[in-house]
Amino acid sequence: MTSRIYNVLFVCTGNSARSILAEGILRKDGMGRFAAFSAGSYPKTQVNPLALRVLEDYGYPVEGLLSKSWDEFAAPGAPTMDFVFTVCDDAAGEVCPVWPGQPITAHWGIADPAAVAGTAIEKERAFVDAFKYLRNRISLFLSLPLVSVDKLALGTRLREIGRIEGATAMSGQGH
Repeated sequence: MTSRIYNVLFVCTGNSARSILAEGILRKDGMGRFAAFSAGSYPKTQVNPLALRVLEDYGYPVEGLLSKSWDEFAAPGAPTMDFVFTVCDDAAGEVCPVWPGQPITAHWGIADPAAVAGTAIEKERAFVDAFKYLRNRISLFLSLPLVSVDKLALGTRLREIGRIEGATAMSGQGH
C-alpha cells in the first residue's frame, strides 16, 4: 500500500530565512511523507547564509534551497499544495495568491532572525532560535493523524501549533 505524499508550502516575504529553514527541516524530518517547498511574496536574490549554516550545523541538507516567488506555486502546472504555512507576519498580512486545491492554511509567525542587529554571535543565536521554534512546530505537525482528522479540526490544530513558544503577535490566526 502506498502512502500519500502531502505537499507543504512555507511562505515568508523574502524567502531567505524562516521559510527556507522550515523547508529544510520538513524535507528531512518528513521522511518522504511530505514534499516541502518555500516561497516569498518579494523573494530575495539569495538565501541568507546564516540560515544555510544553521541547517547544516544541525545536520540538515541545504542542496536545492533557493529563494523564489510564491507565484510559481499558484501558476498552472504547479504542485497542488495540501498545506500552506506563513512564517512571518508580513506575509500573513498580504493578499496571497489563490492556491490551487484549497490547501489548509495557518500562520506560524516567528521573529525574523535576519532583522537582528548586533554581534555575529547574537545574529547566529537568532537563527538558531528560529530554527528550534520551527523544528518544534514541524515536529508537532508531523505527529498529527492527517488522514483520520477532518479538515476543520486539522485547521484548528495547525493554528494552535502557531501559538506555541516563539510565536509572534499574529501567530495562530487563519490566513
